[in-house]
Amino acid sequence: MESFLFDLLASPSWPFAAARGVIVIGVLMTIAGYSVLLERKASAWIQGRIGPNRTSHPLIAWIPLLGTFLMKGGFIQPAADGLKFLFKEDPLPGHVRKGYYVLAPVVALAPALATVVMLPFGRLPDGNVIALCPGADVGVLFMFATSSLGVYGIALAGWSANSKYPFLGAVRGSAQLISYELAMGLSVLTVFLATAAPGVNSPLSLVAIVDAQRGAWNVLCHPLAALIFLICVFAETNRHPFDMPESETDLVGGFHTEYGSFKFGLFFVAEYGHMVIGSSLFILMFLGGWHVLPWLPTVGTGVVATLAGLTAFFLKLAIFLFFFVWVRWTVPRFRYDQVMRIGWRVLLPAAIVNLLAYFAWYAFNQ
Repeated sequence: MESFLFDLLASPSWPFAAARGVIVIGVLMTIAGYSVLLERKASAWIQGRIGPNRTSHPLIAWIPLLGTFLMKGGFIQPAADGLKFLFKEDPLPGHVRKGYYVLAPVVALAPALATVVMLPFGRLPDGNVIALCPGADVGVLFMFATSSLGVYGIALAGWSANSKYPFLGAVRGSAQLISYELAMGLSVLTVFLATAAPGVNSPLSLVAIVDAQRGAWNVLCHPLAALIFLICVFAETNRHPFDMPESETDLVGGFHTEYGSFKFGLFFVAEYGHMVIGSSLFILMFLGGWHVLPWLPTVGTGVVATLAGLTAFFLKLAIFLFFFVWVRWTVPRFRYDQVMRIGWRVLLPAAIVNLLAYFAWYAFNQ
């Protein structure tokens, strides 16, 4: 049983790889769905409200103890919301460009699912990495290139809607992506330099970046780069205070104003899917990945160390997702001109200065 489990988690053969793909995508969609519940419960707690605390179904009620917990905690709410979106009437406005209108939600969600291919979650006792593609040496570049394609879904939705508010949201989303992608790329160059060492085949490998943090996490060694990358993650995922593409105070709903039913649900899940991917990238590059604590990379040995690493990774992910929600209900939304000013006049110069300073320090120490 143990060997089968290890094969399922790390074997390169296609049946196990396909099974891992189904499992990982299922886990990603589940985490994205329950991130909505986390958002609703955390926002209710921050605002002093009750939030979702009842979701009843006769089949669930018959499960001893667990049924009561699920019903009274509102933990079936994501499934109820998904079924509601699935069975609602699916509108198709007559003035839209229909082919692109239908394609846009799929284009928004697909990059989040494709990016999971390069995402490592932990390490097995034999040294193999738990990932769909564990041997990739350019995981960071692939994830950056693929995740940035999500803006095409926003652009398609805004343009195909044939309406001014969605189109303005699409233009804002595209400009925001270009502005913050530059600072994000420059901020991680210091991490690549710190990872490059004798014996390291590729500093662009996420596994190599995590292994380089055994002594100390990069958030402690590169605090400015971590801060810049964190702000850019908020901007890339279109979360408060950077939700320019869907700013309801001035654009009604932005790029998805003309969407409803299951298509709107796909946009909704895509946003939280990109949140999960962005959070995972920050954890892998700055928070030690599956290392439990700074200067304490592993706890126990063998299977215990593997389970401790997986628990540490997903616990960090849950805390980071809560941080997303916390910021949303704490920091007011920026104006569009402020978003552009922060990207071009603050973050980009700060990333360049940080990179030059690290170049000088690196050259001096060499």
